[in-house]
Amino acid sequence: METAGDEVDAAGPDPAATGTAVRERRGSADAWGVAVLGACAAWALVTAAGRDGRPEGVLLAVLAVAAGYATGRIAGALLPVTAPAVGALAGLGLALGAPDATAGPRLAAPLGHAGATAALLTLSAGAACCAAWAAAAPFLRCALWLLAGGTAVAAAVQGSVAGCAACAGVLLCSLAATRMRHRGLGLAGPAAAVAAAGGLAWALAEDVLPEGLSASAEGQLGAYRVLLWRDAVALAGRDPLLGAGPGRFGELSPAAAQTLASDGRPHSAALQQAAEQGLVGLALLAAAGGWVLYALWRSPRGTPVVLSAAVSLAAVGVLATAGNALSFTTVTAGIGALAGVATARPFGDGE
Repeated sequence: METAGDEVDAAGPDPAATGTAVRERRGSADAWGVAVLGACAAWALVTAAGRDGRPEGVLLAVLAVAAGYATGRIAGALLPVTAPAVGALAGLGLALGAPDATAGPRLAAPLGHAGATAALLTLSAGAACCAAWAAAAPFLRCALWLLAGGTAVAAAVQGSVAGCAACAGVLLCSLAATRMRHRGLGLAGPAAAVAAAGGLAWALAEDVLPEGLSASAEGQLGAYRVLLWRDAVALAGRDPLLGAGPGRFGELSPAAAQTLASDGRPHSAALQQAAEQGLVGLALLAAAGGWVLYALWRSPRGTPVVLSAAVSLAAVGVLATAGNALSFTTVTAGIGALAGVATARPFGDGE
């Protein structure tokens, strides 16, 4: 198993010094997480003050991530194989057996209301891959790989093209992770994918893409979703600093007011943050993603486990740029839990 941050001393580092360094690095990642999540909660309250904003959704999401992360860290330390395996089964069960957990307006393919279902299945695939890499028995590892592959089949049965592609991508990237020697390079790819997806969504909302590409993207996402995105950009332009206030997009968006099926969200996490909490809120969302990547980079777990979790979380981030996946507590708690499992040091691993 590689040490945190891929730092290996060829001469053989002193165990006590290495353990101290690892604890310090993990402590800095945890401190950054507390600061970022606290800032997200505080900024939601600031932007809601005096403008009839409803910050409860943001506060619940922050609480879900924090609780999931703490639970994942504890469970991952006690049961490094069982905890992610049970989490994968739980996510699969919620996505298939509890449709109310991911209910919402049915927008056009490829996401629609299934954005949350696709996100849960993607997290399940990532958890199964993490458990497979942590398992020692070949039979158990094979069973967990099959579980990860089963999430892609389940997404296909649910009719979620995006979910099927995301789960299959997580499985393939996880299998290839064993060849990645430096996790920093491996983490850069998922981060770039999320940034590119967010930039593409913003460019489509601003109508600055080439005509052919814009028409193709709009045909895939649906004209109504693109109208919601353009309303979000317009709201962000009116008050770039504070935004319109948490939970106010639905009452201020002309496109959302045109349909009874609207859930009052623009179906893009980045655009919703910009519209309701301004560019500061968008920067805090990016900082939260940066914290997760930093915590994974400093994780004491092996690189395949870390990269499996990173690809899964990045896939959920991509889904969230074109859907409302982060509006569901089950998804935000699952994000925190998977990140916690992938950054936990199992008991028995010497420092």
